[in-house]
Amino acid sequence: MNMENILQSADWKTEKHVPVIECAEQVTAGELCEVKLSLGKEIAHPNTTEHHIRWIQLFFKPEGDKFSYQVGNFAFTAHGESVEGPNLGPVYTHHAVTAAIRINKPGTLLAMALCNIHGLWQSSRVIAVK
Repeated sequence: MNMENILQSADWKTEKHVPVIECAEQVTAGELCEVKLSLGKEIAHPNTTEHHIRWIQLFFKPEGDKFSYQVGNFAFTAHGESVEGPNLGPVYTHHAVTAAIRINKPGTLLAMALCNIHGLWQSSRVIAVK
């Protein structure tokens, strides 16, 4: 199976489905740092009953290690569903989350997001540790 057909990627500045990872480029080993994950930073992604982001997952792959570690799994569950009809709900979830993590080794943060129509999207960001 060719993973290129499953995991989509692009520049988040031109594609609304790509997860955006916002955090410091360098962190201090063992200290808490914030990582903000979102979609649609430059081009808004809809959040409707018919077309929405279901979840974002965050992973960390330490430099030189074979495996990645799951850091977080964030589900978005309110997309305008209502007994009164589609997009008439009283609450909507925005597809953004901030996580506080500790990193002890340099490596790469990996984010994956699932759009209910357009599938899996990914992005990554290298993090240095001092």
